[in-house]
This record gives sequence, C-alpha cells and structure tokens, in this order.
Amino acid sequence: MSVTAARGFTASGISAGIKESGAPDLALVVNRGPSDAAAAVFTSNRVQAAPVRWSRRAIGDGTLAAVVLNSGGANACTGPEGEDDTRVMAECTARALDVAADRVAVCSTGLIGVRLPMDRVTAGIDTAAAALSADGGEPAAIAIKTTDSVHKTAVASGPGWTVGGMAKGAGMLAPGLATMLVVLTTDADVDAPSLDSALREAVRTTFDRVDSDGCMSTNDTVLLLASGASGVRPDPAEFTRAVHGVCLDLALRLIADAEGASKEIEVRVVGAASEPDAVTVGRSVARNNLLKCALHGEDPNWGRVLSAIGTTSAVFDPDRLDVSINGVRVCRDGAAGEPRDKVDLSGREVTITVDLRSGDASATIWTNDLTAAYVHENSAYSS
Repeated sequence: MSVTAARGFTASGISAGIKESGAPDLALVVNRGPSDAAAAVFTSNRVQAAPVRWSRRAIGDGTLAAVVLNSGGANACTGPEGEDDTRVMAECTARALDVAADRVAVCSTGLIGVRLPMDRVTAGIDTAAAALSADGGEPAAIAIKTTDSVHKTAVASGPGWTVGGMAKGAGMLAPGLATMLVVLTTDADVDAPSLDSALREAVRTTFDRVDSDGCMSTNDTVLLLASGASGVRPDPAEFTRAVHGVCLDLALRLIADAEGASKEIEVRVVGAASEPDAVTVGRSVARNNLLKCALHGEDPNWGRVLSAIGTTSAVFDPDRLDVSINGVRVCRDGAAGEPRDKVDLSGREVTITVDLRSGDASATIWTNDLTAAYVHENSAYSS
C-alpha cells in the first residue's frame, strides 16, 4: 500500500534526530530500474524552499534515481546556507547509492526559516541507505509526517502493473498543491513525457482541488517515478486513471487528517458556464470562514454559501441559484427552499451542492470545518 508496492523500488524511514521528539524524520525512496523516468509538479508559491529549486533542476531531463525526504524542518527561507544544505543532502544520498547527485530529488517539510542539523541529516542518510528494503514503504511514509496524525499511503493496479504512493500533509492545504510531499511510483514502462502528462492531469483535479485553509506552502512537491520493472506498457488512458485514483485517495486522506478538523466537506459545483467558473465558485465557498464555522457548529447556514458565490466573477443569475446540503435543497431560486432543520450534520461528512444553472460544467473542491483545535495547532506551531 505504498511506494514499494510497485516493483523495482526500495524505501526506508528512520529517526535521524532532526525532530527533538525522536520520532522518525528521514526517508529514502530508490528506483532500482531498469527505467529511471520521472515527472514532478511543484508549488506555485513564488517563495520556494531550497529543496524545491534543487528538485526542479534535478528532474529537468525527466529522470530520477532516488528521493531523500526529511520532516522536522522545511529548509525554506534559509538563504545560501539552505541551498548548500540541500546540495549536501543530494550529494550524501548520491554517494550512499552510487548515483549522480543531480539524479536525486530532495524534499523537506516542517518549520520555515530554520536550518537543518546537517550532521544528523547526513548521518541519517547513511543509516537510511543501509535500511533500504522492498518492505520499507510504510516506514518511509511515517518518517515524512509533521503534524499528520496518521501516515498516508495508497495503491492502484492495472494489468500487470501497479501505481503506489505516499503523502504527508495536514495543514496549509490550498491550491498550488498543499503543504504536502507526495511520492508516487510505478513499475509500468512509461516514458517521462507520458508520466508528466498523466501526473499533471491527475493533480489538476485532486491535489489542486484540496483547499483546507487557503494557505499555500513553500515546499509542495509531487513526484512520479517509473521503474519499468513490470515490462508492461499500459494504455495511456488507463494509466492516467490509475495515477488519478492514487492521487485522489491521498488527497482525500489529507483532508480527513486536516489539523483540528471535525468535518470533511465536499463542495460540488454543477451547472456552471465553464470549469474555471465552477472551480472559482467552489474555492470561494470552501474558503468562507463563516460557513466553515457554521458547519463546525452543525448549522446549515446556506446564506453564507450564497454570499461566497456572490463574490466571484462566475456567470450566474442570483435568482436562479440552488444549494443543497447533505441532500436537502435548502436554497431554491436564490431563496429559502426546504426547511434547514431537515439537514443532518451530525456526521463527519458534509456535501454542499451548488447549482449555478448556467451551463454544463462542474468541479469539486474539498475542504474542512474551522475549529478551535485548528486555531490552537497553528497558534503554537513554532513553539
């Protein structure tokens, strides 16, 4: 159920001492081939961590041999020293694996603005390299957690081939990915351009539609590595569906584990004039803090949904808007519909359906409620 579900990959996760708690904090994922094709998507935040800049260059030729990942420190906004630390991480990994440093991607997650304890990191890389195993996927997924309460893995299979993956992320979840690191692997025989196409299509409607708190990270990275170990060249559409399935599974796990959340909220926008309109409306609803507070209090306050829709430039007639919450159409034609007390919000899952009645396009955004636990988590994060 992780990055080693696909043949041709080994992984490990160890405690390097980066975290004061002693919890696992360093992972390796290694592609043993025969192929080394790879693709990636990174944060669109203009402030980007040193590992993101390094990994962008490393994957420029569409190949990667390995990924080294650490939690306990983002190595973001750390100046030239942070750039040097990233390079050292890649070079140390390269020596341990006997590969070129520019074939190693580097991923870091944790507090921004603090340098990593490099003596512990480099020693940890050697330890992690010695611990590499075909069964190392789960330890690797555990080692990349920060405020995550659970580790996150997923897998999908096609005829003779597999796609596996791991992710971390529980806060700062917003478009342009989320505050997350994701490593996907496959043993399918797929070239780099095809990997890139499949990954971008999958990310577009999964990770890029997760919008927990409207905050965009500096370190977001999604990698897809292909070993070709199955020897099977899959149908491109079938392969894309499998990558999408793993990405969606992981994206929903991110929302389910969002910091302090007590509700998982799916915002479905239908009847839009265009997909961009649907996405814009969905994001506006998902980011409405008053609505998120109301849902936490189990109040189906549909007026806040309409208010959020009205802030957008999407095509709609305010007198033709319909809104349903958990299957109850509480707003019809821009006014009160069925009695709001029919809405059951006692469970964890909430579905809001907005019908703009302006076309045939649709989109779904995933978010969560706003709780006191979220405020507490993020008021004390750096201490």
